[in-house]
Amino acid sequence: MMYLLCILFFSLRLAAGDQTIALAGNTGVPAMHAALLLDGSVMFLDKIENRSKLFLPNGGKAYSSIYDPESRSVTGLGVTTNPFCCGGSFLADGRLISLGGNGPLYHDDSSVGDGFDGIRYLVAYGDQTKWSEPGNKLASKRYLTGLDQYNPVNNNPTYEILDRHGISSGDNIDMEILINNQPYFMYPFVHLLRDGTIFVFVSKSSQTFDVAMNKVVKEMPTLPGMYRTYPNTGGSVMLALSSSRKWEPEIMICGGGAFQAQDSPCDHTCGRIKPLGDAQWTITEMPQPRGMVEGINLLDGTILWLNGAQVGAQGFGIADSPAYDLLIYKPEADEWMVAATSNIPRLYHSVALMLLDGRILIARSNPNEMPVWQDETDPDDLFRKYPTEMRIEIFTPPYLQGERAKLRPTDVELSARYVSPGDTFSVEFSLPKKMEVESVEVALYQGGFVTHALHMGQQLYILETAWESKDRKIIAKARVPEIKMAPGPYFVYALANGVPSIGKALSLRRN
Repeated sequence: MMYLLCILFFSLRLAAGDQTIALAGNTGVPAMHAALLLDGSVMFLDKIENRSKLFLPNGGKAYSSIYDPESRSVTGLGVTTNPFCCGGSFLADGRLISLGGNGPLYHDDSSVGDGFDGIRYLVAYGDQTKWSEPGNKLASKRYLTGLDQYNPVNNNPTYEILDRHGISSGDNIDMEILINNQPYFMYPFVHLLRDGTIFVFVSKSSQTFDVAMNKVVKEMPTLPGMYRTYPNTGGSVMLALSSSRKWEPEIMICGGGAFQAQDSPCDHTCGRIKPLGDAQWTITEMPQPRGMVEGINLLDGTILWLNGAQVGAQGFGIADSPAYDLLIYKPEADEWMVAATSNIPRLYHSVALMLLDGRILIARSNPNEMPVWQDETDPDDLFRKYPTEMRIEIFTPPYLQGERAKLRPTDVELSARYVSPGDTFSVEFSLPKKMEVESVEVALYQGGFVTHALHMGQQLYILETAWESKDRKIIAKARVPEIKMAPGPYFVYALANGVPSIGKALSLRRN
């Protein structure tokens, strides 16, 4: 196997008092799952807990919440099955679906049942949002469709197909890459490629896989370094796809660890690979080692890497030395920089995602089996050293810092609410007075379902765009690439001189 070693990073720490990262309320629940909803609010989803700080109108504990970034208000939601360690996605009709989970804990809450084979839909009833569980089930008990935990009760290295409505086919299908990489097959990295195949990464192994034919298309070389998936999860991101790169998919995987223990070293390396191209790993290095690090596509094509620990692994009480720096990676230059530094540990069960306005929400950390509040922590006991964290931070990326925030495109209007691959649509917007426009881009973004450092379904497309200026108005024509894309909800961003607008919702129909 051949691979390249490329090491180039620089560290730029922010000046004292720079407000690029700031507190912004709290989550209400100790959430380990999150997603950005179409109205710009954020859904948080937890597991059954023995106590809570957010309650339902009937007095029951809330295990989910809706956070409004503008008002910073939180509304509690209930669940009827335990969603602990579930997976999720957006359906073609725009609904958010949560899949699988864990068994009941009737001694803590008798109203919440077995979630192993549960299917939950987040739906809106008028002005009320709630989790709906109509009773259809997964084909078998699992933590996440396509994987499971390695133990005699629920060892299930298979995948199953759900239709566009989120209904299971009822069949479990063995997947060799999961079988061959036990016990590292919980939460594999999966990315949809432009030809309709998927890239699957487990442990150190990866392949392209044709789901329709149930066959491996191509095996990738082994990624050098430590283990990269649960319980030593790093992070995985598909770099922004663009016409200038001929929609060539490239995957970047960072971090990981050696074993599931408190003293496990973490990995500082990252691998980049083009699975439909030469399929060879190129290696770069983060400024420090990290486990549980997660990657977010920023609207300028860079990658934000954040959260996690420098020692230990995923699980309750087995990680230490929190990684406080927020890192930005520039793929074209292979450069790293420290963009901001938090003072809040973000360990196991942390989440982060991009908001509708292009800023980054950072939340949660709960490395405890049951909640431990700040005044209950014990610095000498790793199982109680770090609190169940509720505080939310919001990070402002470089493209919105300083005077750039005043240069946002405004009054954005789309010519269509529904598009298909190959379609062209118009984006019209206004600009501040006396602003000279040098570049206009249109981005199509979906942040996916976030949990355990994975951003399931995250995609960023920089669309082929032509534009003209008329009286402080910009009219851009953007073309959706004629490639395989996941149908469902996306957000459209207009960028003028690299500064993004507020996102506008748009639905992508099936190919």
